[in-house]
Amino acid sequence: MPHLIAPSLLSANFLNLGDDIEMINRSEADWIHLDIMDGVFVPNISFGFPVIEQIALKARKPLDVHLMIIDPDRYIDRFREYGAAIISVHYETCHHLHRTTEAIKKSGAKAGVVLNPHTPVTMLNDILQDVDLVLIMSVNPGFGGQKFIVQSYDKIKKLRELRDQNNASFLIEVDGGVDVSNGLKLIKSGVDVLVAGNAIFHSPDPADTIHRMKILG
Repeated sequence: MPHLIAPSLLSANFLNLGDDIEMINRSEADWIHLDIMDGVFVPNISFGFPVIEQIALKARKPLDVHLMIIDPDRYIDRFREYGAAIISVHYETCHHLHRTTEAIKKSGAKAGVVLNPHTPVTMLNDILQDVDLVLIMSVNPGFGGQKFIVQSYDKIKKLRELRDQNNASFLIEVDGGVDVSNGLKLIKSGVDVLVAGNAIFHSPDPADTIHRMKILG
C-alpha cells in the first residue's frame, strides 16, 4: 500500500487556520493530524473542542486525533462526535489499554496506540491484534520542531517485525522531526503514515512539500 501523509495542524498558522486546512484539502495529503495536549501528560496545551468542531466543519480529509492527555477514556465519544476518524491514545496513560481501544472502536473510530521514545514496542505484544494503528513518537511529545531521534529507525523495524510475526494488519505511523530528507528511510524501515508539521507548514510551498513527501519511494 502507498504510504500516507498526515500534516500536523500543531504547526499551522492559527491566525489563518481555515486557509491552511483548505490547502490540505486541495493537496495530496491523506489525513489531518491533530495533537491534543492537556498540559499535564505533556508540558504544553493545544486546542480544545470548540476549535476541533470548526476544524471538522472545514476538513475534507479524515481527522487523525492523537490524545496526549491523562484519562483519555473520558473524551473518546466526544472526539468521535466531533469528527475523529482515528483516535490514538498513549500506552503510558492507559491503565486498561485493551478496554480503551475497544471503547474507541465501539465509538466508530479506528483505534491507535502511541509509544513515547523510551517505551519499547514489546510492551504492545498482547494487543497488536486489536489495534488499527501504532504511532511511534520520534521526539519527546509536547512541542513541534524537535530533532528526530535516530534510534527510532530501529524501533520501527522491530515493530514491523512484530507485525509480521503476529500476522497483524495495523498501520505504523511516525511523528516528530519527519521531513523530505528522512521520509524515504522511514518508509523503508516500515512506516505507513508520515506525520509532518514544521517541514510542511514552515516551507515556502506547503502543498509542494506534501507532494514531495507523497512521491518518496
